[in-house]
Amino acid sequence: MSTSEAFAKAKAENRAALVGYLPAGFPTVEGSIEALTTMVEAGCDIIEIGLPYSDPVMDGPTIQDAVQQALDGGVRVDDVFRAVEAVAATGVPTLVMTSWNPIERRGVDRFAQQLQDAGGAGLITPDITPDFAPEWIEAADARDLDKVFLVAPSSTDERIAMTTAQCRGFVYATAVMGVTGARAKTSDLAAPLVARTKMLNRSGADLPVGVGLGVSNGAQAAEMAAYADGVIVGSAFVRTLLDNRSDEQAALKALASLTEDLAAGVRAR
Repeated sequence: MSTSEAFAKAKAENRAALVGYLPAGFPTVEGSIEALTTMVEAGCDIIEIGLPYSDPVMDGPTIQDAVQQALDGGVRVDDVFRAVEAVAATGVPTLVMTSWNPIERRGVDRFAQQLQDAGGAGLITPDITPDFAPEWIEAADARDLDKVFLVAPSSTDERIAMTTAQCRGFVYATAVMGVTGARAKTSDLAAPLVARTKMLNRSGADLPVGVGLGVSNGAQAAEMAAYADGVIVGSAFVRTLLDNRSDEQAALKALASLTEDLAAGVRAR
């Protein structure tokens, strides 16, 4: 199933899609694969796998902690593709979220080909905009890979229009200014940003808008699902694993429980 098909399926069911994130290699490569497949089984519609990088762009302290553990454990880019292959085998669209530097270092075309070979759906690139990504756009278009760029409350109308014109799969709307992290309440900037993004969409298609940064429970997911096509959750999943790091089975059970709560939330709009 493609990312677009996953969003279309959720829309047909009159709900938002649940998009779950974890970094590859946390707590270990095999542990991350097991965690991600647990999230799929418990209700995630789309998976984002983070590529651990030593100079994070928008990661808050929770994800930074997990990423550092992955790096300390020796995770490599090839391990990320191994995780992609394992999760994509479930049939759920699996994207990589990464800073631009690791792509550039490996070579844009080579990275895109390895992602396709692993069954990956595409890339989320938080630190590069379409006007600075012609190589990636060309490589992605040649392989029909998703190109997911970000818009923020500070984005101008011109910037949103330019960004949506180049997105495929969905556009990632960051609901709050600043770094990632679960929050007690979701941002009041999110709904206006989604409305602006839909109004200014220049992709030529019904481009879904996924909203990320801050959701930590089903009630918040329901609130966001009232206006977003996708609810993106990362820090809450990572925190669940961090809080249960001494007991792998308890961690997976807690992860499944959180996913089920969030999956119920996106269905409650």
